[in-house]
Amino acid sequence: MKFRTEISIPPNQWKITHSMRGIAVGSCFTSYIGNALQQAKFPIMVHPFGTVYNPVSIAQSFNLLFEKQHISENDIVQNQGVFTSFLLHSSFSARSKQAVINAYYTRVQEFKAKFQPLDYAIISLGTAWVYEYCKTGDVVSNCHKFPASDFTHRRLTVAEIEKTLEELVQTIREHSPTCRIIFTISPIRHWKNGAHENQISKSLLFVALESFMQHTKNTYYFPAYELVIDELRDYRFYADDMLHPNTMAVQYIQKAFSNCYFSEETQALVHEIEAIHKAQNHKPYHADSEEYAKFLRAHATHTTRLQTQYPHLDFSEELQFFTKSQK
Repeated sequence: MKFRTEISIPPNQWKITHSMRGIAVGSCFTSYIGNALQQAKFPIMVHPFGTVYNPVSIAQSFNLLFEKQHISENDIVQNQGVFTSFLLHSSFSARSKQAVINAYYTRVQEFKAKFQPLDYAIISLGTAWVYEYCKTGDVVSNCHKFPASDFTHRRLTVAEIEKTLEELVQTIREHSPTCRIIFTISPIRHWKNGAHENQISKSLLFVALESFMQHTKNTYYFPAYELVIDELRDYRFYADDMLHPNTMAVQYIQKAFSNCYFSEETQALVHEIEAIHKAQNHKPYHADSEEYAKFLRAHATHTTRLQTQYPHLDFSEELQFFTKSQK
């Protein structure tokens, strides 16, 4: 007997490797995949300008990265003595306009130096709803606690979403022609507008994405939404807010992603890296014992072997931990 519906995800022919440069942009669900890749030492930038939920804001993030769009003094607004931009996360806020601009360019330079050209991008669409700043009519990525009356709130149409996706991919491939793009629809429900509006919003994203992908090469769909909503449809897989997936669900999704997009060799390397991190987090009963010293030496040897075998990966922090702890 089966007690749940199972989502079949065949292994993808194209695979992600540690030699590829990637980026993860979109809803907070993107963090679950992107942060796991970072932990496993994949070179990937996650949320360069903060979490963004709607397709227009996601496209704007790529425009900012590739400098098709810039942050200038005209884009800086002030609230409660702090300068910020509606296109950037609050972590870019500062006490002067120039400091905000400098923080933006620092992130762009980091991207150019470490991640360009891109080999792949992971994009998670969260909602079809957007906020537009009344003074300019522009879609904002972050309202920064400005009064609600400063914005209009509306739902994008399927045509608008599809056009935005086309422009987004065109922007990416102008600078990274061979970039592969993995799309997901975030399973996190946007409850602010109610259950019915959440369903309509997600449906619009699905229809637009399906239509777009039918005529766009080297794009892939990962069924994160279906995994959570259909396969893990039980509140024991949700956090206390009953909207976000909990740790168990996130790990399940990460495993499904790795099975789909990693080769057996890459998965084996990821397991070895996880073992090293687990050893780092180990709390010994007696830190000065010979038993713990042997433990550290064994993992230092293991880490050194990986560093030699994969010289393009950086294990310096782990090696420092295992060797320093022996002293």
